[in-house]
Amino acid sequence: MTEHFSQIAARYDVILFDAYGVLKNSAGLLPGALEVLAQLIDAGKSLYVVTNDASRAPDVMARSYLHPTRGELISGARHVTSGLLATEFLRNKVRSGRVAYLGKPSAAYYVEAAGVAAVPIAQCDADADVRALALLDDEGFDWQLDLNRALNLLRRQNIPVVVANADPTYPVDAEKVAIAVGSLGDLMERIVHKRFIRFGKPDALMYAHAYEKARLERPGLDKSQVLMVGDTLDTDVLGGNKFGIDTLLVLSGNTRRERVEMQIESTGIIPTYVCGSILT
Repeated sequence: MTEHFSQIAARYDVILFDAYGVLKNSAGLLPGALEVLAQLIDAGKSLYVVTNDASRAPDVMARSYLHPTRGELISGARHVTSGLLATEFLRNKVRSGRVAYLGKPSAAYYVEAAGVAAVPIAQCDADADVRALALLDDEGFDWQLDLNRALNLLRRQNIPVVVANADPTYPVDAEKVAIAVGSLGDLMERIVHKRFIRFGKPDALMYAHAYEKARLERPGLDKSQVLMVGDTLDTDVLGGNKFGIDTLLVLSGNTRRERVEMQIESTGIIPTYVCGSILT
């Protein structure tokens, strides 16, 4: 943690950001984040968000990065979300019919974009006529009632289960985290003894999508010119390392400052850089 984020970012042409824990948390954007993004754009950097978030459509997510004078800094087209991979699966493998989902109504975008009907799990009993179950978000449903509905649905029917966000937790603020939908998938998978289909980092496909988008803008782009910035070793950093790009771990989200050295040593997941946040 001897270098400032701006010094590190200056070495790269394309910067991929995780969202939660890096640019924002549940309370909103981290103070100063918009200014940092604007400065990077002024310096000629191409910015993308690569996120395990299936709670809202990319164009809605992009509204988080509205600068008061410059407008949208990172457009929906520059968001690569785990939900988009789930949509691709549903489009190619389920194709028609109804899909039950857990999450807020806004998360149903990722089901409907596949051309199938999205049905809240609250409207499904164990014999509901559905072709799949999608776990999209940890909010927007009754944890006790609707998780039990989902479990009983899976006990009665042999349908695929898509976990569109593999994250076990997400940052609430600088000190706290909350259970994410990936943990709900772990719980349900263990109970029903079925293998679920998971999307999101550290799957290298997330990084490949972002890289191809960047190469359309910058023909001849090399992986050595790309930096992934994230707050979690076993998703952001591991995925970036597997894809062959440099990685920066920030300590403004899931990874606590007092535990970072121990976690790096125990996991063997080694970021190229570590710094406090994109502001330091």
